[in-house]
Amino acid sequence: MQLNSTQVRKDIAITNFAGKPKLGYKVSGLISAIESFLGWNCEECAVLIGCGHFGQALLGYKGFLKSGLNIVATFDNDITKIGFAFHGRIVESIENLKKRITSLNIKFAILTVPASAAQEITDILVDAGIKAIWNFTSVCLNVTKDCLVEDVHLVSSLAVLSSRLKQFLQK
Repeated sequence: MQLNSTQVRKDIAITNFAGKPKLGYKVSGLISAIESFLGWNCEECAVLIGCGHFGQALLGYKGFLKSGLNIVATFDNDITKIGFAFHGRIVESIENLKKRITSLNIKFAILTVPASAAQEITDILVDAGIKAIWNFTSVCLNVTKDCLVEDVHLVSSLAVLSSRLKQFLQK
């Protein structure tokens, strides 16, 4: 990664894990400290809204569990999906969304709905008590100040990679 030892020590320091001078860090303790800092040492239950191809792909990704994310319920408004299981999770009607979030005391939502439905669903999520939304839509969501939104812009990421590839190939 081409980082110097000072930068690595500074990065590790934010986890409040201390090593020993000239000896370094006990690996198992360091791993635990990093997992704790990232919140990977405790399970965060989430709901996924939007069971199209992208939502289904996220449901099938096993790496989330290793990172402490457990998708416990999925929702869609497509009657051809409601009642069917994708990757072991039965799709529920969007009409049940608020009631289920409240009953399960969920604070984390993953949003993979069409842009036209994003804000309406977001309003339901916030009203139901969701505190964090992982937004895979192209919409800039309006939420209250007590709700966090992390936008994932796949096209922007592609543009960055394409630009880097172009520079790389010109070398």
